[in-house]
Order: sequence, then C-alpha cells, then structure tokens
Amino acid sequence: MTSTETATFESLGVEDDLVTLLTSQGIESPFPIQALTIPDALEGRDVCGKAKTGSGKTLAFGLPMVQQLDEASPKKPLALVLVPTRELAQQVTMVLETLAAARGLKTTAVYGGSPMGAQIKALRSGVEIVIATPGRLIDLIERKEVSLDEVRVVTIDEADQMADMGFLPQVRRIMSGVSTEHQTLLFSATLDGQVGTLVSAYMEQPARHDAEPGDEQVDTMEHRFLKVHHMDKVKMAAAIAETSTRTLLFTRTKAECDRVARDLQKIGVEARAIHGDLQQRQRDQALAGFASGANPVLVATNVAARGLHIDDVDVVVHYDPPDDPKTYVHRSGRTARAGESGLVVTFVEWDQVNEVLGIQRRAGLNVPIIKMFSNDERVADLSSWEPDPELAPFRGKRSHPMSRGRRRR
Repeated sequence: MTSTETATFESLGVEDDLVTLLTSQGIESPFPIQALTIPDALEGRDVCGKAKTGSGKTLAFGLPMVQQLDEASPKKPLALVLVPTRELAQQVTMVLETLAAARGLKTTAVYGGSPMGAQIKALRSGVEIVIATPGRLIDLIERKEVSLDEVRVVTIDEADQMADMGFLPQVRRIMSGVSTEHQTLLFSATLDGQVGTLVSAYMEQPARHDAEPGDEQVDTMEHRFLKVHHMDKVKMAAAIAETSTRTLLFTRTKAECDRVARDLQKIGVEARAIHGDLQQRQRDQALAGFASGANPVLVATNVAARGLHIDDVDVVVHYDPPDDPKTYVHRSGRTARAGESGLVVTFVEWDQVNEVLGIQRRAGLNVPIIKMFSNDERVADLSSWEPDPELAPFRGKRSHPMSRGRRRR
C-alpha cells in the first residue's frame, strides 16, 4: 500500500482530468486525510475520517464524489453534503463547484439566511451535488422542492460540531429520507459520543482513518496565556494585530463582539465583527474583507470557530477565554491550518485565572500565565518569546506537545 508520505493523487485512484485540474490549482500532493480515505471512498465503502478542521477534508470526500457521479434529474440530487454553518456551506461549494464543472456536473448550496427562491430554482433545474445546512434542507424537503431518494453519496462534515450545535435530530430526519442504497462519508475531529451513535446508526462496516492519531489538536501552534488588565485589553489586541497579517479575535457574546470591533476601529485598527445576529450580506462582507486584507482583524463569536475555513490566519486571540477545552480547540484551529504554523493568545483577567487553569489542565496545556501590558516589548514577537518553563502551573506533569514552544522558521 502506498504510504501517506509518498502517495500521489494518481496512486490513490484519482482520474487524470481531475489530477490535471488539481495541478493547475497548485495542489500536487495529497494531505494525510486525503491519502488515507480516498482509496476506500472510491471503492464505495463507508468511510469515517478523524481529522482536524483545515486538514483537507473537502477534497477527501469531494474527489471520490465527483468522480463517481453522472447526470441528475430535476429536484433529485445524486450527492449530499451536510455542514453545520452557512459559511462552511459556501466554502465547500467553492471547492466542489470547480471539481464538478470539470465533469459537467452542477452544485448548489442551500442554507438559511438566504433567499429560498434562488435555491428552489437551482434544484428544479437539476443539480448533482447539494451542499446544505440541515434546517434549510428540511424546509425544502417538506415543500417537496427536493427529494433524496436518488442520493448515492452522503457526506456529513464536521459531525462533532453538528452534535455540539444540536443538529443531530435534524441529521437523523434527513438520513431517514435517503435511498437505502448509498455510501456515507463522515468527517469529524472526534468520533465518540453522539457522533459515534450516528456512525453506528447510518454506516455499514466503515473504514476508519485517523489523520492525527491520539491528538485532536495542532502541534504547529505556539500558545501564550497573558494576564491582562481589563482596561488594557483593546490596546493589547491592537498591539498583537499590528505584528500579523490576519488576526482573529474571539469574544463570548455578540454584544462584546460588536463593542470590541468598534473600540479597535476607534484606535485606528481596521476591524470587523461577525456573529449570528448579522445578516448574511454583512457576514459575507466581513469575511471577504478579512480574506482580502482590507480588514486584517476579524472579531467573532464562536460562529467563526465552527467549521469556518479561513486561510492564512496568523494569530488567534481568545479575547474572552472559552468556556471549555473543546471550544478552545475549535477556536484555536482557525490558525496553523494545513501544516502551517500559528500563534494562539489567551487573555486572562485577574478573576479568570482559576477558570483558565481548569481549561489548561483538561486540555493538557501546561503553559505559564504571564502578566503583560500592551507596551511590553515582548508583545512584538510573542511566537519567538517563550515563557520560563519553571513558571508552568502544573508541577510534575508533562506538557502537551502544543505547549513546547516550537519556533517558527
């Protein structure tokens, strides 16, 4: 069997026209999750892939899907991709529509917060691949604007995030309408708990592949925990953002998200907010500005931690500490994607120390919490500066690989 290190798309079974398309996009070698899962998917097996967000999962399920489809009838797609958020639906569609077009196939995304009329029109014209959030898809099923009885392939992407966001009852409702003869591909950062129940219920002897054995987190991240004064937080965020191309800040609430973005703008930082109360047009504009560099700072609630693909994020700042280790992983996973390095900074106010220590302990992050102000010279290069390991909070414990202070090269 070809190893993941030496695999090529050709050796995995991807056909020449799709390989040529990938090469034209600068994609010449498969990522580990692609090398592990594509052969089984092309053989028609159900596949469970465990891999972090940003590891190349879209091509892992998209290439086999596109390679095996032909023409669909109106309202009867042949492939379905379920995703937790509208932003992820848009991003998956961008990747798949290029692949599909190479084979004369059509895709459409259906999600809430966008006019239903255009989505219905696309479905009536006939599309082979539908990328959908569960709620909007169920609306369209109940309106009889789409039928799933000819679906041959179902992909459930970011299944653990769907579980966290309460979508699994809707996923079960959708799966009950899918043809009995179909292939299921499931990708998730974790495969236990409710996700494991989903696997047992809807997959038949799946091939299981783990692209990150024993570690759901990314080992190319630098982690810094800074004890900051409440009145200095905005200036500290601005000082960190000044050292990077793209900085993603996370807050706990929508009101705080808006306030921090405004406060950064007042001191000259081009920042935009993104959260669930904004219209889709506003969210799209904020993401487009962040991607283009027009606004190099994006302030977000956890909506941006759920499956959102943003390339080249240099720094993630937990402006407000997350509620739990899992949220820390999801937020932090917006940087250090696809093998790149990244910096994750957590702001800790004096009354949040014990809370953050609890998150560190459960996440295996034995990293000192260092008091720092925005005018500290160390802020200019937090990724290279390393706190004294003697100040690590948990004595006699081995640090998580993420906390070893790997330097960027």
